[in-house]
This record gives sequence, C-alpha cells and structure tokens, in this order.
Amino acid sequence: MRAVNEPIKTDVLIVGAGPVGLFAVFELGLLDMKAHLIDILDKPGGQCAELYPEKPIYDIPGVPYTTGHGLVEALMAQIKPFGPAFHLGEMVETIERIGEPMFRVATDSGKLFEAKVLVIAAGGGSFQPKKPPIPGIDPYEGKSVFYAVRKMDVFRDKELLIVGGGDSALDWTLNLQPIAKRLTLVHRRDDFRAAPDSVNKMRALVAQGAMDLKIGQVTALHGGEGMLTGATVKGSDGALATLACDAMLPFFGLTMKLGPVANWGLPLREGELIPVDTASFETDQPGIFAIGDINWYPGKLKLILSGFHEAALMAQKAYHYVFPDKRLVFQYTTSSTSLQKKLGVA
Repeated sequence: MRAVNEPIKTDVLIVGAGPVGLFAVFELGLLDMKAHLIDILDKPGGQCAELYPEKPIYDIPGVPYTTGHGLVEALMAQIKPFGPAFHLGEMVETIERIGEPMFRVATDSGKLFEAKVLVIAAGGGSFQPKKPPIPGIDPYEGKSVFYAVRKMDVFRDKELLIVGGGDSALDWTLNLQPIAKRLTLVHRRDDFRAAPDSVNKMRALVAQGAMDLKIGQVTALHGGEGMLTGATVKGSDGALATLACDAMLPFFGLTMKLGPVANWGLPLREGELIPVDTASFETDQPGIFAIGDINWYPGKLKLILSGFHEAALMAQKAYHYVFPDKRLVFQYTTSSTSLQKKLGVA
C-alpha cells in the first residue's frame, strides 16, 4: 500500500494521453521503461477522443482510413503489453528537479510523482472548460459549481442541476441520476447533440418522473458563501422560473489553453510552443522532452505521424537517463525475439 502523499515512482512520466503520448508508451516499453500518464480529460485519447471521435483520419501510415476513436482504440491495444498507468482528470501544476536525473511532479489534486524523465505530450495545451455566461458564477466555482466530475459520490443526495446538451451533459445525467436526490437537465433547446441512445434514455427517465428537463437558459444563481440554493432559468418563452439546487454542473464545451505549462520554466516560442532539439526532442532542460503539437523546431509539421516519429527518437535518449549504465542496442520488432516476447507475440 502506498501511503497518502507518498510519491508514485516511475521511469517516465508522460503529460498528455493523446495519440502521441500513447505511442510514446509503446516506444518506451520496447526499451523496458515503465510509464505513467497524466491527462486533464476523463479518458485517454486527447483531442481525438474529446473533440472529433468520429472525424475521419486518412494520413496514418499503412491505415487508409480510421477515426479519432478508432485510432485511440488501436493505440490502447498496442500498448496493453506494457501496462501503463493512467491518472485521468488530473492537471500537472508544478515540476521540481530533485536529482540528476529526477523530477518531482505535483497535480492539482495533490498527487505526487517522481520520475527520471518527463515527457510533455500535451498537444495544444490543456483542455479548459468554457464558462457559462452567468453573472456572479465565480464564487461558486469549486464549491457548488463544478466543470468536471472527479468523484461521483460528491453529488450523492444533491439537488443537482446539469446544464448542456452534448455527450458530457447527457452521460453525467444518466450516471448521476441514480444517486442524486433530484436531477434537472437544462438545455437552451429541445434538441441535443449527444448520442441518440443517451437522449432516448434521458427522455425515458423524464417520462417516468425520475428527473426533470427544462428548456431554457440559466440566467442567475442564488446562494451565499459559494454554496448554491437555487438558479433562475429563463424559458424559451421568456418566462422566469427558480429551481432549487445545491450543486450545478455546466457542460459548455472545452477550449484549449496552455495552462500551467507556461509556468514550468521552459522557454516558449510564440507564447505556446516548446522549442526542442531534433536529435531527441529534448527541451533545454535535460530530461524533459516535448513531443507532438506542443513542440517547435524548424520545419515542424503538426501531424500525428510526426509526433510518432518524435516519440521514437525521444525514447532512445530517455533510455540513457533511466539506464545510465547500460548500452542501448537498436533492434527491430520484425526480427528481435526479445522485443516480440515483450509484445506477447513470440
């Protein structure tokens, strides 16, 4: 058992679980390096999973056609032999060098990690929730207004208001309805962008009287000292109604922001890209690498296939930090029995 606040130790810590971060697990695993991944989203896949799961992708080498979801599923299957550990719904806040090489990393939830190598694969930065245009919302944030569900039990026996009409709003409506005291879904129109099956299940619960659906927009919040007691909803007909609630989850989509990366002491180009050396995609800080859309070098192309190439070269250099006394012997998966055993195909 790991004690509370005892650091989680790993060879390599990857910040970002998009396609490039996932493929980095594969390249590191071939060289016997264990990896943990941190991502602010609640599932692996980064932009591919969150923003365009059904968007067609045609430029993955050897794969004429796939989707964002399909690519992430294939990568997850590919890295399964290496048993990566995922820490989802977490955001890295601080990075501290404590050895040569060794980094201590802290997340916004208080988790601590110690790793010899740090790989930033954060795409365009971290996903941040879009705030709803509700006056006076700030004092409630983090106390009774939440933009993500970290622990479902926080909402047990609550009078819960969920605002939005996409997959996140509908998924959490269905997941939290059984444990909430009462749940109301508010959307500006009676038309939803979520999966039809989820919408049908939500409408069935409304028909059964197990939850409420209000068509309109939240225009005001009521309460004090950060704790909600109710919200005013303006209906599509202009009528105002006050709903009792003691917790609210607004799902208005996500936007990309560099976030805490800007405070990690790394030089930035154009305010948001991390310059790297193209021999290994290492930053100017030894042991910290940047791969994928978040890095910059002359001739950089923001393509997934470029990120895959960068992950392969990163792993070659990372090996020397993790195993300073070992000689790296380059091998091909097609002919190396030892690599095939690691992949479970020998």
